[in-house]
Amino acid sequence: MSPDTPASEPPAPAAPPAPPSAVSPPSAGPQPRRARAVRAGALTVLVMGLLGAPLGLLWAVLAPATPVVKSGPGTAVYGQAQPEQPIAADGWFSLLGLGFGVLAALVVWMVLRRYRGPVGLIVVVTGGLAAALVAWQVGRRIGLGDYERLLDGAPDGTRLTKPPDLRAGGIDLVLGVLPVPHGNLLLPAFGAAAAYTLLAGWSRWPSLRPEPVPEPAWFAPPAGYPGGNALPPVGSPGGTVPPPVGIPEGTASPSVSSEPAAPWPAPPAAPAPPAPGAAEPPRG
Repeated sequence: MSPDTPASEPPAPAAPPAPPSAVSPPSAGPQPRRARAVRAGALTVLVMGLLGAPLGLLWAVLAPATPVVKSGPGTAVYGQAQPEQPIAADGWFSLLGLGFGVLAALVVWMVLRRYRGPVGLIVVVTGGLAAALVAWQVGRRIGLGDYERLLDGAPDGTRLTKPPDLRAGGIDLVLGVLPVPHGNLLLPAFGAAAAYTLLAGWSRWPSLRPEPVPEPAWFAPPAGYPGGNALPPVGSPGGTVPPPVGIPEGTASPSVSSEPAAPWPAPPAAPAPPAPGAAEPPRG
């Protein structure tokens, strides 16, 4: 190749292929968790409502029947001037409802740990209302058919016993269509809400869910040993060299040399005593 021939430039290197972008897997959004919470809450409310049936049976057994006297076609009056049986029926229902609500709150708090908080509170309140309605209807209907049949066929003045019913609670229709419970029908929901709120207030976890607790270290190795709080190396940003003994902190330390140290100078010799008869040197 002659010196006048221009040298051809080498071809430019091909650009490296771009790395494939990492495709993150689709993360589970709030919809599946919300759906699981709704299913768990609905199932809990259903179970609490079904438990209202044995609660109503227990109330019908403990509450006394009220003696009445038939006064006309399909009507009856109390057989006593001041009967205590209706008050006892209300009292037994109130006590059983409060106890049921507190126990239901404890069980829901332990079982639904993942949904503690507003979801659990709404569940126990709704379940308490459902259980109260079921218990009231089941308890008041035990023996009610026989009583109504005797009331229709018995002559006036016949003494009968009326099954227990509530006088301090029931359901009112707002605007004629919206049923609203009142009175001691609300006590199971009240007991459940109070117990669940107290459990949330006494919880030691801010999230109301059990959090992992680190195990206590029975033996902590000293600094510098494996597993201990190792000191930062000398020269690192956090590493410092302590000053030598006798040198105040903040002053420059003398350089250290690997050569042998120089010998110490010999002390000066003491002056010779003056000769006898010689004049003493002037003092002062």
